[in-house]
Amino acid sequence: MSNSHEPTHNPDAASPPKAPKSPADVETATAGVGAGVSAITRRWKREDLLKKGSVIARGFAFILSLLSFIITASNKHGGWENFDNYEEYRYLLAIAILSTLYTGVQELRHVNALWNANQILDQRVSAMVDFVGDQVVAYLLISSVSAAIPMTNRMREGQDNIFTDSLASAISMSFFAFLLLAISAMISGYKLSTQSYI
Repeated sequence: MSNSHEPTHNPDAASPPKAPKSPADVETATAGVGAGVSAITRRWKREDLLKKGSVIARGFAFILSLLSFIITASNKHGGWENFDNYEEYRYLLAIAILSTLYTGVQELRHVNALWNANQILDQRVSAMVDFVGDQVVAYLLISSVSAAIPMTNRMREGQDNIFTDSLASAISMSFFAFLLLAISAMISGYKLSTQSYI
């Protein structure tokens, strides 16, 4: 039989009462939330900067490819001073046309996505198309440049005239277009690596 004077065992009675949260604890929790918001804001700014950087790089690549195409195609001065007499320059022209078309279409697609926030393709598919397309066109540009440089150097050793000067400027335009597409390919690769595949 239990004695009414004996204390009953209460598990809550053994533990001391919890102290109310101090203002420092509340500020720490709030600071944690603020840091999360700050990280998200920084990420959005970085993604926005990468989008704009990609659009700018492709825009300049389009202009340079178009200039290379126009300069090469108009470089006809009669006799041996016609670009279409040489395979290297026909290849340079063909790749300049391809680069102009690719960068023009990509530029329109990305400007449309920036202004209308409307993606034509799924985000992952778009990142893959950008990455592969930028790399392929960049490699083609540098291969056309490397094919045309030796012939132009040989011609300039014998005679330096408007024909060889025009070819040198077209080659330079294609080379700078390659550099811009290489930068764009790096941006596309970063975007592709940050995609969620879950």
